[in-house]
Amino acid sequence: MNILVCVKRVPATGGRIVLTADGSDIDVRYLGFTVSPHEECAVEEAVRLVEAHGGSTTVLTLGPAAAEEQLRDAMAIGIERAVLLETDGRDWDPVATADAIVEAIRAEEAANGPFDLVLFGNESADSGGFQVGIRTAHALDRPIVTGVKALQPGDGKVVARREAPGGGWESFDVPLPAVISVKEGINLPRYPSVPGRLRARKKEIARSTPDWRSGGLEKIVLRLPQTAATTAEVIGRGVDAAPAVVDLLDRIGVLDR
Repeated sequence: MNILVCVKRVPATGGRIVLTADGSDIDVRYLGFTVSPHEECAVEEAVRLVEAHGGSTTVLTLGPAAAEEQLRDAMAIGIERAVLLETDGRDWDPVATADAIVEAIRAEEAANGPFDLVLFGNESADSGGFQVGIRTAHALDRPIVTGVKALQPGDGKVVARREAPGGGWESFDVPLPAVISVKEGINLPRYPSVPGRLRARKKEIARSTPDWRSGGLEKIVLRLPQTAATTAEVIGRGVDAAPAVVDLLDRIGVLDR
């Protein structure tokens, strides 16, 4: 089974997001980067499928040169090859992103044979557009199932299962080649080992530079969500604060007198 996993370099989800002064972008000077949790599971699933059934794995991303780090993380846990569609750092909307990925897939398949599965995360952790996998499948004229939490390869097909609204499961017999977007929970991703990182560091990454294109969507401005204001009141210092503490506990009903 020949599997391609598409990932996206995103700010670490635990980081505090700060916008640039003009509100046009995220200020990344103090942020760490990773891939989305769903995509971590897609990488892990590709490695597990090939470990169990044989085949080859490739990871691909569209992003700046620094996205090499995320590709090497994927190779450190077992992905064999990596492809970087290197950009100048500008954001590509879902339409343009899918077009660039489709071109790269066609070039890879012409050189190395068809991919049986193209895996995506269900959505990215930053923009959460839910579009790129679907647009890619449509352009390639391949079936797609989204939100998948279980995969079982068969003879010329894959059985994809996802949770159904209201409980229960939906199962799909999907002929190959196919596109699948997976959700967090399909597996528990492993951590890269030190030997794995050393091996990944030595591997070459295939690079190409897609032409900048506008997909038709235009980013106007970014806004941070409203945050709840918090305040703190100092009611005293040292032992002199004890009566004030007792009075406060009494007022909020903690003390039973």
